[in-house]
Order: sequence, then structure tokens, then C-alpha cells
Amino acid sequence: MKIKFNGAAREVTGSCHLITLDSGFQILLDCGLFQGMGKEGWELNNRLGFDPGKVDVVILSHAHIDHSGRLPKLVKDGFEGKIYSTHATRSLCNIMLMDSAKIQERDVQWYNEKVLAKKKKQKGKYKDLKIREPLYVSEDVAPVMTKFVGCPYDSWIRINDEVEFQFRDAGHILGSANVTLKIKENGEEKLIGFTGDIGRPNRPIIKDPVPLPEVDYLITESTYGDRLHESDPEQTKKLLEVIKHTCIDKRGKLIIPAFSVERTQEIIYMLDKMDTAGLYPDKIPVYVDSPLAVNATMVFASHPECYDREIHEYLLLDDNPFGFNSLHYNKSVKGSKMLNEINKPMIIISAAGMMNAGRVKHHLYNNVENPRTTFLLVGYCSPETPCAALKMGVDEMRIFGDVKEVKAEVISMDSFSGHGDRDEMLEFLKNQKNAKRTFIVHGEYESQKAFKKSLKNIGFGDIYIPMMKEEVEL
Repeated sequence: MKIKFNGAAREVTGSCHLITLDSGFQILLDCGLFQGMGKEGWELNNRLGFDPGKVDVVILSHAHIDHSGRLPKLVKDGFEGKIYSTHATRSLCNIMLMDSAKIQERDVQWYNEKVLAKKKKQKGKYKDLKIREPLYVSEDVAPVMTKFVGCPYDSWIRINDEVEFQFRDAGHILGSANVTLKIKENGEEKLIGFTGDIGRPNRPIIKDPVPLPEVDYLITESTYGDRLHESDPEQTKKLLEVIKHTCIDKRGKLIIPAFSVERTQEIIYMLDKMDTAGLYPDKIPVYVDSPLAVNATMVFASHPECYDREIHEYLLLDDNPFGFNSLHYNKSVKGSKMLNEINKPMIIISAAGMMNAGRVKHHLYNNVENPRTTFLLVGYCSPETPCAALKMGVDEMRIFGDVKEVKAEVISMDSFSGHGDRDEMLEFLKNQKNAKRTFIVHGEYESQKAFKKSLKNIGFGDIYIPMMKEEVEL
């Protein structure tokens, strides 16, 4: 049996791991998009590193695009098998992959217009620049969705005589799962565990992560393997302080770049609870400015089976945890543009969370030079993204080809992260010390090296950090 690491190897995005049995049967764990990597990401996304026609099944940990975003390319390039996921992940992928396709189309159109303008302006100089084709388009999504098979948590699903698998709740986003593979090969049974993205205990809306059973071989994420999050009890208090500081004291806009799935719903839920408790400042409007976030919130409302006890109890008090009088959902481009024309205090929650695409990039362009504006960063930022630049405290940044001075205030709240921090991941993995080998993926290399040391300190033995496209025999 072999494992080939075709993504999220010494990188945070592009989760994609191919397991090939001695019989030739192939299992793909995730098929995610490389995000926030510029030209390198474009090239990686276009080269899967294996023959899609030879892959027999995909087992998908969750719907985030860095785990699911290359599925349309996989199918377009020849994959004919089934895609196994939880029911909620299937529902989210239906809207998220369509949104991703539209982004592919827009990005390629923008890039090609730039290339053609350069060629026209300086003939000969840019002759090597080529126009691009989208990775996939909207029409490529429907064939993917027909291949999905929704599965429950905590049940063994039989694929064939060689392979069974089980999903357990990863506590990361709605429908997220870790995967345990039971593989019978050459008269021997092996258990392979894939953590997907490890969630955090005691987070709102979704249930706590459920550890994998003890496995023989472990593939684990490591996003926050070198750091701790700030404590949760202060989260609501700090968010309220930021709202009052920005919208009341400065009379400005609070712009929250947030991933459309989970992070946006979590913030809305917190604001809803503030409003119900009478803590939310009167007449400060909140705009969720993202078509995907609006659609994802509707998916959340339709999957209460994923909710934790806290939100079920809150539903007895408020039957709509994602709606209050000051909250407005906006899908239209016209409505989004109007938010930049209105010079009044407000909260704008908009995607993408790393500010490298989507409507929030336009809000960044229009508001970054206003000292009354606050950007509240509530998630992970890949190093090359605008989000990371703001977090590092740059004085200026290039947005849509223009250089903008950073005069807006920037505040970070890492406690919102849906990824477990170092200690939370170690707690989740503590029953895996007897694994014959542990593979660390989905993290920047420095974080991975630090996490490897932490795993060694609690008794893990053989730990390996694979390189991109590396194949390892078990």
C-alpha cells in the first residue's frame, strides 16, 4: 500500500492524499484547491499529480474549498467513481463548488484581459504570456454532485471486500468529519486515520470533535501546530468592545473578513445572542455581504442534526439564531457597492476570509485608507494574502493594481478559529501514540516542525513531514 501526498504537503491548502492498495484500488482523501499562492497555486491546481480515471473513490472530509475545490476538475478529467461525504458536507458542496466555479471564471477573465492589454500595449515584450482557461466552469459542477453519497457519522460504510470507512464528527465546520479506513490487504487488516481539519471543543453551533479510534497509520493536520489561541470566555466581551469602539466611538465601519461557511454563521449567532440579551448597540446595522454566506446560512438552518446542546437550548428562546432586527442579508452587487458609498457606522461581514478574492477585497480597497474603519481579522491568513499583510502591520498595499496606504485600524481575534490550536490538537490525538507512523500535513513547514516536536514530547514515535507529490510505502 502507498500514500501519495498531492496537496497540503508543507502547505496549508490543497488537501489531496492518494492511497493505492497492492490490488491497484485507489482511494483519494479530499481533492482541495490551492488558495492564496498566486502563479504557483495556478500551476499546482492544474496538475493533479495522478490519473483521475484510475481513482476508484473519493472520501471527502468536509466542504471547505481547500479540501473539495478540485472535485470538478477531477470529474472533468475522467474520475467516474463515488464521492463519499456526510449529508451536511454534500449540501454545502452544492453551493460552494458553484461559487468556486464562478470565481474561477471571473479570475480567468480578469487575468486574460490583463494579458491582452499588455500584449496590445507593448508588442513583442509579452509574447510568452498566454491566456488561461478556467480550471472549471459552472456547468462542471452538476456532474460532480451526482456522484455524492451522503453518509452518517459513526457507521462503518463498506466500499468493497478490501475497504470500509467510518466518519466521526471533526467539530470543524458543519458536516466536517475525520476518516478511519479499515483496509484488508494480504491477509492483514490495517487502520488508517485521516484527521481532516481538527475542530475545537466548546465552540458555538456545532458539536465537539470526536477523536479517531486508535489507528496503525495517522495523517494529521497541523495548521496551528506552533501556537495557542486566545481564551474563549473573553470572545463575546471583546467583540462587543470592538463594535462599540468602531461604530460608536469612531463612528466608523467595522469590516469582518470571514469565511462564508462556519465563521460567518458563528459571528451572526454571537450577535444574535447579544441582541436577545439587550447588549447589542441600537441602530448599528449588520450586513452579511456574500451570496455564498447567505446560502450557507440557509444550509445551516436545514441541518439541526449537527447542532450542539447549547444552540438547541437557545432555540427554545429564539427560533431563529441567524436573524435579528439589525441584521441584513445582501446578495446583489448593487447592494454591495452601496455599502461603500454609505458613510455611516455599520458592520460588514464579507468573504473571502483571507481577503484575496470576493466582495471583501472591494471593501478593503474602498476603506483601508479611512482611519475610522476597523478591519477585524478572525481567521487563518495564508502568508501571501492581503489578510496576512494587514496582520503584519504593513504601511501600504497594492489592491487591484493601485497602491493604498493602510490608515484603517486592524484588530485580530484568533479565538474565532475553527482549527484546534497546538494543545487542542495534542489532546485530540493523545490516543494515537501507538501509531506505527504519523504523517503531518496541512500546515506551514515551521508549524509542522514545531508540532512534530510536541508530538514527540507526548510519546509519539515515527513522525514524518512529507513533501509535495512524495509517495510513501506503508
